[in-house]
Amino acid sequence: MKVVILAGGLGTRISEESHLKPKPMIEIGEMPILWHIMKEYYSQGFDDFVICLGYKGYKIKEFFNDYNLYTSDVTFDFSNNSIEVNNSNSEKWKVTLVDTGLNTLTAGRLKRVRKYLNEEPFMITYGDGVSDIDINKLLEFHNSHNEIVTITTYNFGQRFGVVDVDSNGVVTEFREKKTTDGSLINAGYMVMEPEVFNFFPEESDDLMLEELLETLAKERKLNTYTHTGFWFGMDTQRDKKQLEDMWRSGNAKWKRWDD
Repeated sequence: MKVVILAGGLGTRISEESHLKPKPMIEIGEMPILWHIMKEYYSQGFDDFVICLGYKGYKIKEFFNDYNLYTSDVTFDFSNNSIEVNNSNSEKWKVTLVDTGLNTLTAGRLKRVRKYLNEEPFMITYGDGVSDIDINKLLEFHNSHNEIVTITTYNFGQRFGVVDVDSNGVVTEFREKKTTDGSLINAGYMVMEPEVFNFFPEESDDLMLEELLETLAKERKLNTYTHTGFWFGMDTQRDKKQLEDMWRSGNAKWKRWDD
């Protein structure tokens, strides 16, 4: 099954780094967060990726073109202008990189890679979030229902402390956040049937993925798989630092693979 990864956005909320590279190429533990996401899928049996490029997409192309240089010992023989890869530890991935436009919206990017999906069910996720989700259980859940799309929902809770008030607006308590204080969010990690493309409006194939999901919800074609483990989206420099700290401390809960 192919895995589509949305990797074309501008990443404006983490512009300290995204002015130099696309957001999915921002590094956690010296490897792009895109690599971490792909390792999640690969460690659970998924090795065929279609990556939707946009902003500075050439940076992602360069990364995969030079991937053996990142992951293997290499001998350069300048006498005959040859390169030999030694002890390659590269993953056995198939990676299709597709330029889906600079300003294309997320569902529009999906539409533009349709020809690479062979009219078969596929997975899709965002290029900036990591999780310890059991992807095979997600797929099993999707296959046991009849909806066209299954999204993974997650209760991310609140980022800040909470003030409780009564019905008269009087403060009753200052307290720390609880996971139950937040609402369910779409954490990515979605499974889609090829019929999803029938729900794009005829007048345009460019819309936000959220709009497409809203249409499917109205048609009762959208299901949810609730994940209760670890999930974290990298949206700001603060988020990146938290992920870096988890990785360096050996507490990267999304790391389901051996070194």
